[in-house]
Amino acid sequence: MSSMSAPAPAALPTPVVLPATKAVLWLVGTALIALAVYYFIGVDQGAYSVFGKDMHVHEFVHDARHFLGFPCH
Repeated sequence: MSSMSAPAPAALPTPVVLPATKAVLWLVGTALIALAVYYFIGVDQGAYSVFGKDMHVHEFVHDARHFLGFPCH
């Protein structure tokens, strides 16, 4: 007769400890990147662009702008 042993209990995952200063840096960095993406997709239209009258950024994100509902024409 074979004896079946009970399965070993699964080890609990250890939580990731993130210091508050590091968390603030991650949040600020993420917010800056998000604002830059928002600017390039939603605001930059060439006429009042940071880069002058250059339309390369506008044309690069043109389809994304329409897909997300931003007007541009």
